[in-house]
Amino acid sequence: MTLALRLTAALALAPPTDISTGDVGGDELPGDTREAAVLVAVTDRPEPGVLFIVRPEAMRAHGGQVAFPGGQVDPDDRDPVHTALREAWEEIAIDPARVAICGLGDSYRTITNYRVTPVVGVIPPDLALKPDPVEVDDWFEAPLAFVLDPANHIRHTVDLEGRRGSYTQINWQDRRIWGATAAMLVNLSRRLT
Repeated sequence: MTLALRLTAALALAPPTDISTGDVGGDELPGDTREAAVLVAVTDRPEPGVLFIVRPEAMRAHGGQVAFPGGQVDPDDRDPVHTALREAWEEIAIDPARVAICGLGDSYRTITNYRVTPVVGVIPPDLALKPDPVEVDDWFEAPLAFVLDPANHIRHTVDLEGRRGSYTQINWQDRRIWGATAAMLVNLSRRLT
């Protein structure tokens, strides 16, 4: 069975749900929730990996952070899959035709009032990626097994503006995967393992 079929079957076992953060500031926020989608691009290798981007330090929001390719839903986007594929093409030149969509992960509400839908897709190994320097400073791949392993999901507790909260962090080599990106991996881990 191919990697794409295995992931599709695992995601189909339970329908995706909405998950509030449970992290720092995870209470329901006032105002309109903005919709977004990200591509969890899994490389089709004997030991599959997950593709991550690093946002430029100078970005107004999330500067220097590790993320999945993705962003806010545009009015012309048909669905979360369209959004995730469009953003992955714009940010790092992943050709939508080269992505085998496996399914949706659980939507995740961020502390900035976005509801982010992770779209899981398999991509060929060693694609020629071309990061847009305005949105992407760097990219890397981490082993799927490593980022889904609960033993690597480190919980941190912090005080933020007088409120106590927590977040998950995953350390891969010299990279710090945390916040919403790590939380979506924790949620995927629960669905896929």
